[in-house]
Amino acid sequence: MRANYAIDLRSLKYLTKSGRLVRLIPEDSTGANPERSALSTFFNHRLDPSPQEAKHEWLAIVEGHSPLWSDITSAKRELIRSFLNTINLEIVKRARPTSVFNFQSASVGNLFLTGARIFTGSLEAAIYLLSSITGVRDNVEVIPAINSNFSYHISAGLRDGTIIVGQNNISHPIAPTFVPTQPVSPATFHKRQSIDLLYHDRIEDANLPGSLPTLRKQNILFQKSHTEELSSAIERIWYINPYGQEIRPTPNTKVLSALQDASCVIYSIGSLYTSILPCLILRDVGPAIADPKIKFKVLILNGCLDRETPGYTAKDFIEAIVHGCTGNGKEEHDHEHEHSEKVKEQDWKKYITHVVYLEGPGTPVVDKAELKRLGIEAVRVYGRRSESGREGQGVILKNPIIDAVKSEDVGNANGNGVREDIVRAIDKDDSSGMRYDGAGLGQALNAILGGKPEKSRRYTFIG
Repeated sequence: MRANYAIDLRSLKYLTKSGRLVRLIPEDSTGANPERSALSTFFNHRLDPSPQEAKHEWLAIVEGHSPLWSDITSAKRELIRSFLNTINLEIVKRARPTSVFNFQSASVGNLFLTGARIFTGSLEAAIYLLSSITGVRDNVEVIPAINSNFSYHISAGLRDGTIIVGQNNISHPIAPTFVPTQPVSPATFHKRQSIDLLYHDRIEDANLPGSLPTLRKQNILFQKSHTEELSSAIERIWYINPYGQEIRPTPNTKVLSALQDASCVIYSIGSLYTSILPCLILRDVGPAIADPKIKFKVLILNGCLDRETPGYTAKDFIEAIVHGCTGNGKEEHDHEHEHSEKVKEQDWKKYITHVVYLEGPGTPVVDKAELKRLGIEAVRVYGRRSESGREGQGVILKNPIIDAVKSEDVGNANGNGVREDIVRAIDKDDSSGMRYDGAGLGQALNAILGGKPEKSRRYTFIG
């Protein structure tokens, strides 16, 4: 996990995850503006899974003759290509006989944002560029949870004492993350480890000397379904530096400013421990959310359970979020928090006032009476089965989000209900199991927030 989406893509550590932003690109269902749909398709596109085919595809994009450029005007094409050429030049400069950039399954949106960040020297400027080019609404602002050009990683501590390093290893590993059942001799283990580390050490500029071995590995491939179960439930999540030491980063100051101005916070759909909590455990975010000036704090429960949350109920989700906001769930030897008291259940409503949920196969169980006792209102929304048809396969996202919304910003263009583009962006995230119906979700949020006309800004925080 690299906060604010500065992620390690192959041997570069500059890429910014674009998934949350491209979901906000307005779509044209009438066909009157084909460029709008073409831009959405372009920035959502991933290169071929084959490294060789991916490189050929990338060169076609950079050179301007890829079919993806169809319906994109020449002016915007050349503007976009200029930033793609910036990252391409950086890749060529860093190429070595022992280290060649792997374009396998790379996101075009990520590559653009990386080129824009390198060119401008600012992650926020890169996000602004993509928003402007694609026509994201002026009153929607995407804010990096951490405003940094450096990589951030997370670790998970399980109740049985196991520690897992890295977002992919926590949520959807491609390889086993635990010790194999078959015994391995110490000599064989150290030989394998030495060969692996030697390979990654040969990649110049990819890793800091002496950094944690697990963080040196590429995370090109990951598996969203049929992953092995965790050996125990996750107890807590924390940030680490490249050497594996625990740190507690400070958030982007704009995040705290947005929370101070907001009267509603929406915890959107996403993996609990690798998407939502990394935003909440940043310094001062929890107290800002607990401010009574924020009247509505709405948790939209996932439509299914995943590797991170097997058997979780709505109460379990709420408890994890509250503990993330308050710094609880820390180990006993953590001196910084050794005197903090566990938040009483009666105070959970300071962090969550409403829970929006679905009922169906594989969805988290919601005990409305128990939530009512906690002072939290449960709102059921009707949904549909996911097109994938898989039950219990998790919503595996890399897009941590808290949506901070001013009370005025809950109307659409006609002043009736939550804006359709906001609902669509949220609805797209529930990729398997039960899916929210966009209209039903909009009506539920509108009922909670009051349905006032759109007047102000809507903030999306990405981690």
